[in-house]
Amino acid sequence: MVKIKGTAKLFKEDQDIELSIFAPFADYLSPEVRSITVDDDGLLIGVSTDSGEDNSPYVAYPPLAICDTLSYCRKIQKSELQELDRLGPFVDLVSYKDEGGTPHKVVFKFNVMDKPLRLQMAWDEINILSLLPPHPNILPFDRIVVEGEESRVLGFTTRYIPGQTLDNPKIPFRFEWLQQLTQVVDFLNLELGIMHQDIAPRNLLIDAETEKILLFDFDRAASGKKNLSNGPDDVTAVAFTLYKLITNHESFSHIPHWDRTIHRVQNISEWPSHRPLDAKVAKFRNFLNEWIETRSDGDMKRYLNAPRRFTWPDRPEASEYSVPFQLGTFTDGKPYMTTGPRSRRTAMKLGSIAFAGNDPHRAGC
Repeated sequence: MVKIKGTAKLFKEDQDIELSIFAPFADYLSPEVRSITVDDDGLLIGVSTDSGEDNSPYVAYPPLAICDTLSYCRKIQKSELQELDRLGPFVDLVSYKDEGGTPHKVVFKFNVMDKPLRLQMAWDEINILSLLPPHPNILPFDRIVVEGEESRVLGFTTRYIPGQTLDNPKIPFRFEWLQQLTQVVDFLNLELGIMHQDIAPRNLLIDAETEKILLFDFDRAASGKKNLSNGPDDVTAVAFTLYKLITNHESFSHIPHWDRTIHRVQNISEWPSHRPLDAKVAKFRNFLNEWIETRSDGDMKRYLNAPRRFTWPDRPEASEYSVPFQLGTFTDGKPYMTTGPRSRRTAMKLGSIAFAGNDPHRAGC
């Protein structure tokens, strides 16, 4: 977190301009900067590295020693990663050299938010990806990323695959990609008992070398009943995805996920094509309908009884969270002590070491 200081003339109560003011400076400030001061025109006039101004939350990343399911994974120290680009929030393109000196370009996904849901999603995704068997249409897992003497688990890397996602409406859509998508969904659902729960064009990458699709982003995935949402299943998601890929319509974007039923798109008589296709729309729709038929009879039972379903333990909690700290004072002046989430400043006072999320552009402002 970076604190921005200025006068009331610049920061009016009814405006949220902090991000637009901070953005031009973000790439040029030291990661040690904790606050900046700007003039009434938003121009930088001062910086501070005073730790007393640090309002960043402390994320107690678990030590690898208490992450039994990840102990067999290959690992890489964060200090060995070189940032090449920022692909999105909490997703970087990085490079490193392996034990033999061979360079690798990978995607590093991490979490810097000390929120229960975000922490749980990060824990589940890293376990699912590390346990998934290789598949030609799933983005390959690479390594877990650790930091410090305790090897705190910060995140993971996946192979970097040059290419674009199908969210780009100018990419021609191939019939074979629909076949590959249904095959990988069958594999996940019926073989492994994994429900991806976020199948969409933005999560389908086209491998420029093999010209195959690759499914990624498993942070919302379920295993059996664990994390299974009340929203649409993957079969329904494939139908909505195909409709959007062909028509480029956003007509269903305003409908909550839990209200999306497969018949909403199946029953639309005409799917006007607004994307280059290598086959007629009817061929795509006929294949989709035939596949849906194969998945309709006892589908949930088959999913819950998948022969190769795997499990992983609940997210372990780092020991720091059991160390009490003073959150405030009672009316009689006595200290109010608590445990759990805390600021990085408090964690440092208690002897804990803050590990990731120090960069201003990562933690926000």
